[in-house]
Amino acid sequence: MARAVEMDLTSGSIFKKLIIYAIPFIFSNILQILFSATDIAVLGMMVNDDAVAAVGANSSLNNLLVGFFIGVSMGANVVLSRYVGARDLENSRRTVGTSILIAFIAGFILLVIGVPMADTFLVWMGCDAEILPQASIYLKIYFLGMPIMMIYNFGASILRAVGDTKRPLIYLVIGGVANVILNVLFILMGMTVEGVAIGTIVSQFISMVLILIALFKSSGYSALRRKYLKIYKKQLNEIIQIGLPSGIQSVAFNISNVLIQSKVNAFGKIGMSGNTTAQQFDSMVYQVGHAISMSVMAFVGQNVGAKRMDRVKKTILKGTVIVVAFEFIVGALFALLSGPLCGIIASAPEVIEYAKLRLKIMCITYFLCGIMENLAYSMRAMGKSVTAMIVSILGACVFRTLFVEILFNVYPYFSTLFISYPASWLVTILMYAFLLPRTYKNLKHKMEKGKDKAVIE
Repeated sequence: MARAVEMDLTSGSIFKKLIIYAIPFIFSNILQILFSATDIAVLGMMVNDDAVAAVGANSSLNNLLVGFFIGVSMGANVVLSRYVGARDLENSRRTVGTSILIAFIAGFILLVIGVPMADTFLVWMGCDAEILPQASIYLKIYFLGMPIMMIYNFGASILRAVGDTKRPLIYLVIGGVANVILNVLFILMGMTVEGVAIGTIVSQFISMVLILIALFKSSGYSALRRKYLKIYKKQLNEIIQIGLPSGIQSVAFNISNVLIQSKVNAFGKIGMSGNTTAQQFDSMVYQVGHAISMSVMAFVGQNVGAKRMDRVKKTILKGTVIVVAFEFIVGALFALLSGPLCGIIASAPEVIEYAKLRLKIMCITYFLCGIMENLAYSMRAMGKSVTAMIVSILGACVFRTLFVEILFNVYPYFSTLFISYPASWLVTILMYAFLLPRTYKNLKHKMEKGKDKAVIE
């Protein structure tokens, strides 16, 4: 594929290019949630609420184990975007080859850990005994497909690092449509949770194959060639330096979410189903801001590589404005439509009430999460991944956990669990507001002094 599909993020209008880059990314993230929600919706309409709860019981655990390696893929994105900004074709291709092999190894590790430990993980989380067998079946099949999922995610990250967000969207749509068809087909054949799990794996396989074809056909910075398909020490170290702290942070985030999920489980099947239902929709709002923040990271990364610190500052400021506007508008819309939306998946009035409560609290405050991630990803792209990890863990994990543990004992209500999220986002934003300007000034000073090779912690 010609380099025309790749976007130069180091020149031209930042606002215009950021919107052009982010829109396909936003749709990709939302469609991923929609296709995932299809699993829940099909089960809710064609099977029963127990099957919905069985899949929902796995969500936090899947995010915990998978999130670490997705965090590492952010390291690959930052490292590659810097080489692209510096117009370094050789090191770009070494980064691509190293990233794909890391993805395969990561997926294999998750498969080996996840399949035999599925039942144990669910018991640790306090999964309801009635839905444990179904939840276990879904989780085991899901983990069998981890190598496929990892390669797809790393491959999509590679394309986005070179400014290409359109092809990952196209490949996701193709795989997602296949997922919907397979879900319905397998359930009509008599399957339940195992059917939607298999459908998910097959659809991811289709998307992965398309991604690999694109990388092998590329003639630009994202090109994957057999001679580069090896682990390069330099690129591995750089990816780990940026990605490992991101992965650790993701694990910490998801541990706090698992703790909250365990408290949700205390509300029984109704609370679990309501929480799972709401997650399908508030996750869409989150993904809008997440896509914009990841877009900002790619822009900052390329401009750091090109030593365009003027554009780095403008990208962070304009990215923050965009993420607040998008998140606030979409969040308010979802909050207003919380009843009809939750009714699409759930049928029991009690389940819908629980779902509406979570949806309203999360959606109207997600703009705070967008600001937090925008600042965090900017820090990572400027080389301060360890600092970003520490700040995010302290604010969005430690504070959130303490908030829940203390307040929930006094006010043991469903709403108390979700008020902890905006409270922790605000605390984290305040810490980043203090540190980010200093990080920018220090990096700019190092570049002016010719010491920019040492900007990664």
